[in-house]
Amino acid sequence: MRIEYVEAVLAVVELVPPGSAVSYGDVSELLGSGGPRQVGSVMSHYGSGVPWWRVLKASGHAPEGHESEALRHYLEEGTPLAGAHESFLRTGEGRWRVDLPAARWTPTDAEFDRMDAIAEQLERRLHRLSVADDGMSV
Repeated sequence: MRIEYVEAVLAVVELVPPGSAVSYGDVSELLGSGGPRQVGSVMSHYGSGVPWWRVLKASGHAPEGHESEALRHYLEEGTPLAGAHESFLRTGEGRWRVDLPAARWTPTDAEFDRMDAIAEQLERRLHRLSVADDGMSV
């Protein structure tokens, strides 16, 4: 996986505010590149330095193997949860997921502008690399 793509995905994830969430597919759509699996791969290999818990499966389930740590973040940030009843909040036991329709991040115009800039930079960098790979001068 190209580092340019990794950097672009992580830059988009850093824009997601506390208490909000996006799916892997949302990130790829916002970037205009890759797909949910590519974003998931980036997050699993490189996502520890960004708010990884804000990027979920489309079902709203937390990243596998990190549910407990993610839940702590969701509760701290006030992220809307589904299936979380009062007893759950006391014990942490039971079935839950992020209520993605309620938690889904809606970027502001300025944030969309920032994502457009990230996507354009990614496209330029990948284009330069593909031209260089073809043996043409850059």
